[in-house]
Amino acid sequence: MATEEDAVPKVVGDRYRSFLHDEADKTEWRHGGPPTYDDVNKLFEEGRIKEWPKGSLEEIVQNSIKTWEMELSHKTRLKDFKTINPEKFKLFVNGREGLSGEETLGLGSYNALLKNSLPKEFQYYKADEETFESSHDVFRSAFPRGFAWEVLSVYSGPPEIAFKFRHWGFFEGPFKGHAPTGEMVQFIGLATLKVDESLRVEEVEVYYDPAELFGGLLKGPPMTESHNEDDANKCSSTMRGGCPLSK
Repeated sequence: MATEEDAVPKVVGDRYRSFLHDEADKTEWRHGGPPTYDDVNKLFEEGRIKEWPKGSLEEIVQNSIKTWEMELSHKTRLKDFKTINPEKFKLFVNGREGLSGEETLGLGSYNALLKNSLPKEFQYYKADEETFESSHDVFRSAFPRGFAWEVLSVYSGPPEIAFKFRHWGFFEGPFKGHAPTGEMVQFIGLATLKVDESLRVEEVEVYYDPAELFGGLLKGPPMTESHNEDDANKCSSTMRGGCPLSK
């Protein structure tokens, strides 16, 4: 699951994402130009468990997924994607029916990865009620410093790559009416990539427990009228260890 946030259009290099500026003038960008990931890169570098050697399979897989997430979040046309084979691409999450490249692009990374078939009353997050934009706003609000992603292990090489990953961020902004706690929220998952001879992805399978993510996000107490979102947002700039307004 690759959903790292997020970006203000700005032309700079990025050591973790390829193709950020390749044919940038011919690419249709969602926000007008290539993004920058300074904040989430800092979070990643400070919190990653291991720094992989340059050129290692682990680094290649990690950068490939980060680049795909960038393209999915910031490019509006599938033909501008460099990381996938648009004609064959499928995304499978927790055994559900696969999504095509166009379907994944239309939903956005959060909605595609969090969609589920539970009864509404048991859904932590209702993906079918969120748009591409609203889904990104929800998690950008909850994780103002970004939602970092890293490869923990790679178990097999191409053409079918199996790996373990970690996704984490600090809950420093409101989430769906819940006040921030300032604590780290993370989850661990497993995934496979089926790639072609050019290492373009044809299929992705992701397996993880969404309860690991939402357990941390729903831990924050419900916000009352006096604990509104403006107050909660102030916490991210005043405290990293917890929000006094949520207590």
